Amino acid sequence: MVGRSVLFWSVLWLWLFVWSGVCGADSTLRKKVYTFPIREEIMPSTERLTSKCLDEAIANGADLVVIQMNTYGGLVNAADSIRTMLLNAAVPVWVFIDNQAASAGALIALAADSIYMRPGGNIGAASVVDQSGKPMPDKFQSFMRATMRATAEAHGKVIDRIEGTDTVWRWHRDPQIAEAMVGVTSGDSTTLNVLTLTVDEAIAKHFAEGKASSVEEVLSSAGMEDYDLIRYEPTLLDRILGWLMNPFAQGLFVMLIVGGIYFELQSPGIGFPLIVAVLGAVLYFSPLYLEGMVQYWELILFVVGLLLIGVEIFVLPGFGVAGVLGIVSVVVGLVFAALDRDVFRHVLSGELSIHRLLQPFGVVIIGMTAAFVAGLWLGKRFLSGNSVLRNRIVLTTDLTPQEGCVGHRFPEEFLVGRMAEATTVLRPSGKILLDGVYYDAVAEDGFFVERGSTVVVTRLEHGQIYCKPSDERA
Repeated sequence: MVGRSVLFWSVLWLWLFVWSGVCGADSTLRKKVYTFPIREEIMPSTERLTSKCLDEAIANGADLVVIQMNTYGGLVNAADSIRTMLLNAAVPVWVFIDNQAASAGALIALAADSIYMRPGGNIGAASVVDQSGKPMPDKFQSFMRATMRATAEAHGKVIDRIEGTDTVWRWHRDPQIAEAMVGVTSGDSTTLNVLTLTVDEAIAKHFAEGKASSVEEVLSSAGMEDYDLIRYEPTLLDRILGWLMNPFAQGLFVMLIVGGIYFELQSPGIGFPLIVAVLGAVLYFSPLYLEGMVQYWELILFVVGLLLIGVEIFVLPGFGVAGVLGIVSVVVGLVFAALDRDVFRHVLSGELSIHRLLQPFGVVIIGMTAAFVAGLWLGKRFLSGNSVLRNRIVLTTDLTPQEGCVGHRFPEEFLVGRMAEATTVLRPSGKILLDGVYYDAVAEDGFFVERGSTVVVTRLEHGQIYCKPSDERA
């Protein structure tokens, strides 16, 4: 009985060992597939989503990444960055064209290791156009043609057939066909003969591996049956952050920051303009911080720049060192916050286009310039005289003697028309010196008057002296 018991338990343990080994081997044979969609216009937000998903797929040990694509194109620089990511990805990347891969989408698809297309879909039409749909000059088309060729060439050649002892090779994807998707430029800068391939044409020309109607069918067509599929779907937060980090939106936020500060200086005190400036700063920096692009030194540099500008205005009047350093600090803080923290490691390798580096500078400089110009125009148009906006946001209440207010009276006939010296900078308020007496004064129409300038008194109103530069005298 003891011998039979020992034999029974030995067989049972042996069976459990073999079964666990088989199950363990089976689990290791299961492929891990990661998939995410590109369904919107190709923008910097798409670039960040692709980078995030590729990093997440690698971190999860994915054996394959499948991009489900349906796009009509977008920005070339964002598509070029995604193309570089796919060509250098540590795992194989396939693209399932779930209807359309046009323009910038075609460039991204060509960078994938394999392409599958939904019946009725197409790929191509990759000529460069402006926002109105008009073809760009041949300089831009030439760059795009070379980029399409280089992307096709990056996949190398494969064996086409063997004829006796000779091996005939062909491009995995023909660079000339890829170039034809951009077309040729005629003398009037229009683009002709732009190639777009249907599903059957793409398969016949070796630009697609097959047809499929879903990601699962793609994997089945490739002979992959035993796998775990991990899907990533962009959340509402992803879409909101994508919009907030759009270059156009970032430019608007920069305008809010600069414009709010400008108008706050025109009417000192914690008021609506300052709230607008703070809101602009929060909207600009918050999505960049959540995406991990902002470092603390960039925020500190931005705040220090604002403090230096404040010192220049209120403590050390005159445009000097503090003001210049403040403006430079603000610009650098805004620009570097919009650049990925490891962006410069790609410069020497040639993987980073100069456009990607210059774009944040352009957004900040254009936004600041537009805000300053708009601030000057709006300040003169609405914050002076008797405009409705001025009456709503500027304190214009008249205090009369009947209400208990008696203002300081100046002899109007003695002051109006007299020349005086601005002893402080008028922004627009400050002090003037007339006949050895200092007076508080305000520059007409929000004029910016330098200290030491000669001004002429134009009027007295409610005990307030108004003046303008002498060269503006009518």
